[in-house]
Amino acid sequence: MTPQGSLIAILVVCASTVIIAVYGLRFSRTTSDFYVASRTVKPWWNASSIGGEYLSAASFLGVAGLIMLTGQDALWFPIGYTAGYLMLLLFVAAPLRRSGAYTLPDFAQIRFHSMAMRTMMSVFVVLVGWLYIIPQLHGAALTFRVATGLPGWAGTLLVSVVVCVTVLAGGMRSITFVQAFQYWLKLCALAIPTFVILASLGASQKLETVLRDGFGPNASSEDMGIFRTISLIIALLLGTLGLPHVLVRFYTNPDGPSARRTTLIVLGLVSFFYLFPVTLGTLGRGVLPGLSADDADATVLLLPSALFGGAVANVLSAIVLGGAFAAFLSTSSGLVVSLAGVLSQGLFKGTVNGFRMGALIAVVVPTGLALLAETAGLAGAVGAVFAFTASTIAPVLVLGIWWRGLTSLGAMCAMVTGAVTCLVPLGLSVLDLGWDPRVVDTLTQPAIWSVPTAFAAAVLVSKFGGGKKLAPETVDAVMRRLHVPEDSNVRG
Repeated sequence: MTPQGSLIAILVVCASTVIIAVYGLRFSRTTSDFYVASRTVKPWWNASSIGGEYLSAASFLGVAGLIMLTGQDALWFPIGYTAGYLMLLLFVAAPLRRSGAYTLPDFAQIRFHSMAMRTMMSVFVVLVGWLYIIPQLHGAALTFRVATGLPGWAGTLLVSVVVCVTVLAGGMRSITFVQAFQYWLKLCALAIPTFVILASLGASQKLETVLRDGFGPNASSEDMGIFRTISLIIALLLGTLGLPHVLVRFYTNPDGPSARRTTLIVLGLVSFFYLFPVTLGTLGRGVLPGLSADDADATVLLLPSALFGGAVANVLSAIVLGGAFAAFLSTSSGLVVSLAGVLSQGLFKGTVNGFRMGALIAVVVPTGLALLAETAGLAGAVGAVFAFTASTIAPVLVLGIWWRGLTSLGAMCAMVTGAVTCLVPLGLSVLDLGWDPRVVDTLTQPAIWSVPTAFAAAVLVSKFGGGKKLAPETVDAVMRRLHVPEDSNVRG
């Protein structure tokens, strides 16, 4: 595909996103519209929106890139990303909606009645959001550079500007329309090339050869090992519970049962989506064997031109390119909405104008960091964020919802302990200390020790660490609010 055609495809997706967001502005009037779409989003619509924001650059490009590099070991990423929603369904979705919160700091205030805990949760939510946005912007830079030949920073700035405009237009109400559209766009952008490629290879009887070259006995594949595999699974399963842009969408459901139905639908939508990057990554191992590690995340972008020529390659490349930019835009916009709510409440009194100021800060800071930092593997970078959220926010949510004995001091100690035991190994793994590669590889997957340590800190400090404890009747009222169905609360 020509650079001019690639640029046109990118601009069409960006323009469509802005138009849909401006349409949503017609329905955004109140503060509740901007924060949680007035809690009126139906399960199917909300599930499509969640799928739109959750299936990020790591899902659209990174999964195929990892399979291209490491083979079957990379299958744990889509499995873990999907199974995380099962954990949400079982432990978090309905109670979180019943809490009546707008944001995770709101939940912390409701559960612990502590401004210190609310402040700490706000800091961690903002940190997680910025860490998650950066890989999206790096993915935009990679895609823009590969597709157009222009500098990657232009792609980063383009995504940042479009996200800023869409969020400022109407907050959560506008983003709901945008993300629902972008889920189906991303699905089609991978499904159509997959079916065309499979049909072409099957017709030419090359499919078996491609698969053999990719996963045959002579194909190299890094063995993660049981230790790193278990650690990765823990990070992905529990990391989903701590993603602010995912959790904030459950506040938009009308009630707890609709939050559960939303989660069930998301499980189906996400599972179906991951069939396609897995298939394309598998095909890439046979078709693009010489692709370097630096360009592995571009596998789905390069496959059409590697297999076809002329108009077919151009059309398929345009479709994939549009889907890739939809991934960057939808996930980044969801993250910015969740951060704007937190920053607005903490710094600007929670007004609509404060929400917009928060959105600007939420975009500008990670954009600057993305322009300064080097691009890393997308799925690996996002996997590190999952490990961090699993070690910090997830223990507070799970124990806060299901254990009445958790205190604010225990929750804060859990977050600090999880952060230290997760970030220190990750930091050491990127330093050139001359350590054994096996030790370095182990440090890249810290969840196997950081998550249990965080849970243990929460329990031990809550039981033996002293500090202010809520009165039993206060805890009972909070737990009743989280777990008793809404109609029962009304009758009571």
